Amino acid sequence: MDIRVQQQDFDLGAEYSNIADDTAVGAVVSFVGKVRDMNLGQGVTSLHLEHYPGMTEKALHGIAEEAIERWELQRVLIIHRVGLMQTGEQIVLVITSSAHRGQCYDANEFIMDALKSKAPFWKKECTDSGEHWIEQRQSDRDALHKWE
Repeated sequence: MDIRVQQQDFDLGAEYSNIADDTAVGAVVSFVGKVRDMNLGQGVTSLHLEHYPGMTEKALHGIAEEAIERWELQRVLIIHRVGLMQTGEQIVLVITSSAHRGQCYDANEFIMDALKSKAPFWKKECTDSGEHWIEQRQSDRDALHKWE
């Protein structure tokens, strides 16, 4: 398990290579979340993510541990960026590896659903009409409920 909260960008190819080198791995699933240029009908120019150091990493570790308990995974990587990001930049990377693809797909989706609802990140969008904090969406909470 590798959990990182950082300001700097990540290299998807390098992170994939680190995980895919294991000969026991039959499947690797990766998800990259990016800053969109449109949200809720408004043009987005940038996103600022804040977190509570220590608490955020603990929450991400808990999410990864739950995924490892539920699915037969070899590796889990979660990298989540904080700070100011422009549209098109990468925000989050989740990579899961397993002997079989089904385990990877389900675990990866679960991690993202849990991350959106359980990880203490605060998002402020800068839009054409000013800055505003993003509230958690009901659709994110609903997505997490399907795993219960």
